[in-house]
Amino acid sequence: MLKKLVLYFVTLCTSAMKIFPAEFSHELGLISLRLLCLLGFRVTQNNDTNIIFKGISFKNKLGLAAGLDKNGDYIDSLASLGFGFLELGTVTPRPQQGNIKPRLFRISSQEALVNSLGFNNKGVDYLVERVSVRKSSIPLGISIGKNFDTPLKKAKDDYLICLEKVFPYASYVAINISSPNTEGLRDLFNKEYFSDLISSLKLKQIELSKTYMYVPLFLKISPNIDNNFLKQLVEVILEENIDGIICTNTSNIHNHPSGKGGISGKPLLELSTEILVTLRSLVGKDFPIIASGGVMDLADFQRKLDSGADLVQIYTGLIYKGPALIDRIINAD
Repeated sequence: MLKKLVLYFVTLCTSAMKIFPAEFSHELGLISLRLLCLLGFRVTQNNDTNIIFKGISFKNKLGLAAGLDKNGDYIDSLASLGFGFLELGTVTPRPQQGNIKPRLFRISSQEALVNSLGFNNKGVDYLVERVSVRKSSIPLGISIGKNFDTPLKKAKDDYLICLEKVFPYASYVAINISSPNTEGLRDLFNKEYFSDLISSLKLKQIELSKTYMYVPLFLKISPNIDNNFLKQLVEVILEENIDGIICTNTSNIHNHPSGKGGISGKPLLELSTEILVTLRSLVGKDFPIIASGGVMDLADFQRKLDSGADLVQIYTGLIYKGPALIDRIINAD
């Protein structure tokens, strides 16, 4: 009973933060979560489970998508919410401010967010420092990207720098070339760059695995691709032995006051799940897939699993529903 009351109170606080601008609420929410955790707040899992996925042990199939904790400042606090894993980042070799504010918007009527953040982060060295002092043992994915001013022909170098620095600390590494908020980033999917980038990262992974434990590489894909293009991507991914796919990133939006950005939340559910179903048919039943996009309740979570996902991530659902959403999913009967 006490647990339900506390979750209800935290959910009310989550709703109350909607009176503030979205990006300010983002930071305020994380700071508030840290304070709550210091006071003993936890979302506990009723049944002990142990899911082995790519050699990693997860206590449940629900994870936090990249973007909420870009710098690893809130790992222990977020781990206390009951997640099975967290994905940090996206992080770049050098610190960068990201796009001009305002760059995060709510569409409350659709339970959606529009972001044009642009990989704002404190740099890979800062993130590694934060990860190295964490107390929680929760599995960590780390999403890597390129700096905004790095030319596409040199983008590979940014990804290799980040991969080498996060490799000793990550449970898996997510290759993010699908964000719509860094100018030209999605051009890295073009033949001119894609195969070389993927093969170079794979070679670096093999090299690093001689010194450290093997860390899987996951490619995060866009929902704004057709089936023919997806098939071409899958052919390269399988040929290069990339370990898994994250399906999907946010979707392009152009008719918004921000001018551009990526939409997440409920409007992304159908599109991202359609991609997921097609992707599963292309890669076969055993290839690892982490699903992300539009999960706002237990039914959405189960739909992702039924559509072929091995693990599922949330982000916008947490913003709108609060930690009670995590409790409902991980403690479902």
